[in-house]
Amino acid sequence: LARTDLARTDLARTGRARTDRARTDRGSVTAEAALALPALCLVLGAVLFVVMTGVAQLRCVDAARAGARVAARGEAVAVVQAAARDLAPAGARVAVAGEDGVVRVRVEAALRAPGILRRLGTVRLAADAVAAVEEQDAVAVTAAVRQRE
Repeated sequence: LARTDLARTDLARTGRARTDRARTDRGSVTAEAALALPALCLVLGAVLFVVMTGVAQLRCVDAARAGARVAARGEAVAVVQAAARDLAPAGARVAVAGEDGVVRVRVEAALRAPGILRRLGTVRLAADAVAAVEEQDAVAVTAAVRQRE
């Protein structure tokens, strides 16, 4: 049957003229993709930022542990801070404190989201590590850390 005959039979049977779906649906997939793509990119950016935050937290933990190990050996505070900063995220702050034969190293960092996600604010990360000072110079190391605080 010709197209006009199909349209007539549909009009007679259903009361509506048949429309050619291929003609009316053309371009709808492109329009839907154009609307969904920015949302998909935003979600992908958020997921990547969550992963970056997790990696930065692990780096803070590793840096605090490394600093505590160096401090337990009796190294100077500047050496402890340098060892921790080597492993910490960029711009991290390292604090060293000592008391009663125990040394505590705290690493703090701030992480800002990239691009439009920056509106979410800054994520503050922190990690602490505590180590007992080795027996040989426990009193001297604790005193040196207290003097440099």
